[in-house]
Amino acid sequence: MKIGSSTVMTLAALALAATANAQALKLGDTAPKADLKMKGVDGKEVSIADVKGTKGTLVIFTCNHCPFAKAWETRIAEIGNAAVKEGVGVIAINPNDPTEFAEDSYEQMQEHAKQRGFQFAYVVDSTSDVARAFGASRTPEIFLFDANGKLAYHGAVDDSKDAKNVDKHYLQDAIAALLAGKPIPVAETKAVGCSIKFRAKA
Repeated sequence: MKIGSSTVMTLAALALAATANAQALKLGDTAPKADLKMKGVDGKEVSIADVKGTKGTLVIFTCNHCPFAKAWETRIAEIGNAAVKEGVGVIAINPNDPTEFAEDSYEQMQEHAKQRGFQFAYVVDSTSDVARAFGASRTPEIFLFDANGKLAYHGAVDDSKDAKNVDKHYLQDAIAALLAGKPIPVAETKAVGCSIKFRAKA
């Protein structure tokens, strides 16, 4: 039986997706590769451990080109900036291969961070290995860890790409609960966005 090229491509895409999600973090897990240094838009090398906050740590996988990432970018900036002031460490990570989309280049990251007024680190996952270790598959995709470094929330920022139609503020509610020492009302949601454009493994 012959298999068409489109079928082969579909199977390859499914296999890649399965690989990307094979080690997806579970609630209660700690952040993998937390000590790995990544280049930030300010030119400095920083790790997840470096930005760890006394109240928790927010890790955001995002990028520049994705329409979903762009749609949530302003909200991510607002939530991230507010979280930093409350003692939650924040780091945004771009795991995408810029050869797939030039807009995901380091220079464009610098421009995006400036335009949105990021008051937190925005770094390059230069091998995509951090995203792989987290089991991240989308941009944007959220991982919120508590003060003890345990994963407390994973998923989407909220329930609508359109800011005017948001009904459930998942991430904001999770951070508020974390700061208040209360159980997070919704600890897991489905991240909605573009697939991560993983760099080829060395």
